[in-house]
Amino acid sequence: MTQLDDLKITHPPQTLREIVLERMRSAILSGRFASGERLVERTLCDQLGVSRSVVREAIRYLEAEGLVEIMPNKGPMVARMDWAQAEQIYEIRQLLEQSAAAACAETASATVKADLQAATHAIEAASAANQSAALIAATTRFYEVIFTAAGHHIAWEVVQRLNGRISRLRAMTLATTDRRVSGPVRMARICEAILANDPDGAAQAVCNHLDEAAKIAHRLLKEAK
Repeated sequence: MTQLDDLKITHPPQTLREIVLERMRSAILSGRFASGERLVERTLCDQLGVSRSVVREAIRYLEAEGLVEIMPNKGPMVARMDWAQAEQIYEIRQLLEQSAAAACAETASATVKADLQAATHAIEAASAANQSAALIAATTRFYEVIFTAAGHHIAWEVVQRLNGRISRLRAMTLATTDRRVSGPVRMARICEAILANDPDGAAQAVCNHLDEAAKIAHRLLKEAK
């Protein structure tokens, strides 16, 4: 029998709903759909060339991610993000990410280190190419490696539930050019501490990264009022 191993599908094709969801999510994270902007189903159907049922399904997913909210008598709109919400998210991230990075640094194997380096290189490449969607994806992978290697699976579930809001803040802060140390460099320092099996250094690198990101988010959200 003819072997078809070279024709094996390693990545199943995206469904129409997944494509629409990805494009709408990207539009929100990039700011193309502004905070508080109404999402008119008919307009979205025309823009995306899909049925209303597909758009509605994507909106339900985005609502679950915290990127869309349904307002009485107004319908779906891009969820508003203010500093009170952002501050809580950064506080949660500080607690979970410092602990995970320290635990990862204590036990990181050669495989984990290679995976983390690959994620770090992907972050640097996406940043240099100014590819925001790829940068968010690489950053999410970076933290997935850390939490999984640390064995902090429940904490990673919590982070994933907040991922929409976290990604929105990342898109804001990683894109800024006036920060003292760039986001990718901050994350590279987290990687370096883990590669050196330095738990205290990893926790401190996370703290430094999030402290600076929180200050930038605070300024940007105040200016957007």
